[in-house]
Order: sequence, then C-alpha cells, then structure tokens
Amino acid sequence: MVNRYRGEVALPVEGGALPMRLTLGALAELEDAFSVDSLPALGERFATGRLSARDVSRILAAGLRGAGGALSDDEVAALAFDGGLNGAIAAAIALLDATFAPAGERPAPHPPSPPVP
Repeated sequence: MVNRYRGEVALPVEGGALPMRLTLGALAELEDAFSVDSLPALGERFATGRLSARDVSRILAAGLRGAGGALSDDEVAALAFDGGLNGAIAAAIALLDATFAPAGERPAPHPPSPPVP
C-alpha cells in the first residue's frame, strides 16, 4: 500500500501495484540521467510534457528504487504495465505530480466519496 503523504504513488503492473517515491537520491539519479544541474531544471524538463518512452522508463525506475525496489531501468522497461503504455505514462505523471506539485495542489490521498443521493 502506498502512502500519499510521503509522496508515494502506485505503479499498476501485472495485476498488482508496486510503490514508487522520488527520494532525494532518486531525484539526483534523474538529474544525472537528464543532464540537468538542479531540481528546478529537472522540474522544467518534465513540465515540457515531451517525454520519450525512455524518459518514462527512467522516471518509473527511479521511483521504484526510491521506494526500496531493486529493478534496473531495463527490467522496468520489460514490465507488463496495467493499461499498457497509457498506464505507464499515467503512473509517471502521478509520480511527478506527487513530487513537484505545490503542496496545496497535490492530488488528494484518496478519491472523494461519491455524493449520497
């Protein structure tokens, strides 16, 4: 189970869910992978909305390792993501939002309950 208050999100894969979190170490790994020299530059890089399949794979892999997983980038790229490519992209975006969105703009930890008729 993921803890949204810690910035964790789930990666739906093969009928299960793996926790992801962009720790300081995971962010440093992404700075290196994307050849940027600061967190604001990393955030700006992601804000362009132009992510390649390799970018998505790197983000997911760093998030999995940040949450304690031990999968390599290549192993993450070979996973069967629930929802296919769209599922992988949605998980990467959720992870970036949980990490970079201003505190007041972060998604709620749980979806709101439906209105009672």
